[in-house]
Amino acid sequence: MSRIFSALGDEHRQRILLLFEPNERLNVSQIADASTLARSTVSHHLKTLRDAEVLLSEKLGKEVYFWVNKPFLGESLRNVLSYLDESA
Repeated sequence: MSRIFSALGDEHRQRILLLFEPNERLNVSQIADASTLARSTVSHHLKTLRDAEVLLSEKLGKEVYFWVNKPFLGESLRNVLSYLDESA
């Protein structure tokens, strides 16, 4: 859980995450083109998001495509809400 909040604690990573439409897969170039960040910086942020399991990735040819790990995020956030409900 802390990896998720740490990864999402950065404004740039939040913006990257918001670039994804439902069920959309984007590569580094597409994300960099939609961002004000350099490609190398985008790659660093994508690695952080992938390491936290916020994003999943797959290499197809020369490109790596990323997508939001909705099942994992949904379960994690439901666990937080469950904890908050129990604490109330």
